[in-house]
Amino acid sequence: MATTMGRRERKKAQTRQALSEAALRLFCEHGYDGVTVAQIADEADVSIATLFAHVPDGKDALIFDDGAERRVWLVAAVRDRPPGQSVLEALRRCLAARGPFTDDLPPDLRRKRELIVSTPALREYSRKLWIASEGALAEVIAAESGRDPSDMTVRAFARYVLEIPELAGMEPDPLAALNAIFDLLESGWPGSGVSTG
Repeated sequence: MATTMGRRERKKAQTRQALSEAALRLFCEHGYDGVTVAQIADEADVSIATLFAHVPDGKDALIFDDGAERRVWLVAAVRDRPPGQSVLEALRRCLAARGPFTDDLPPDLRRKRELIVSTPALREYSRKLWIASEGALAEVIAAESGRDPSDMTVRAFARYVLEIPELAGMEPDPLAALNAIFDLLESGWPGSGVSTG
């Protein structure tokens, strides 16, 4: 059942959206390093204090959500996968449909993706958001595999998957790189006797 936001929540969401749009616009026009927090606040017609009240992490976080959405769809990819589909395949398909791995993006999201990929500070913040999903992903992997979520192998598996966007996203062909990493996870390291299958 959907909840209706009150006036205060709507105003907060509108301010957050205005800040995000202003930051993206300015970053694309002047480059990330050429834009200050004060300029973003001015562009969004808010005070610097208001900007930090909405986005405590500052400039790096302005064009991202809080990471909650990605946790939801990562968990759903594992939990709601079709019968017979492995956890790895479900996660491969989930990641392949997002970010640097898909060409099926509207122009505004494509511009945002290009900005993130080309800006080290934004890539690092994006990685931070991915890694923040480790606990939720480990829990659903553990539940689906009958293991304890604190099991080091479950946590390592979740972390490996969450590092893929950073590792593969910078490659000339990000989707091919993503698939190569998932192929390696599925088969194990060649010649080592180690297999994940």
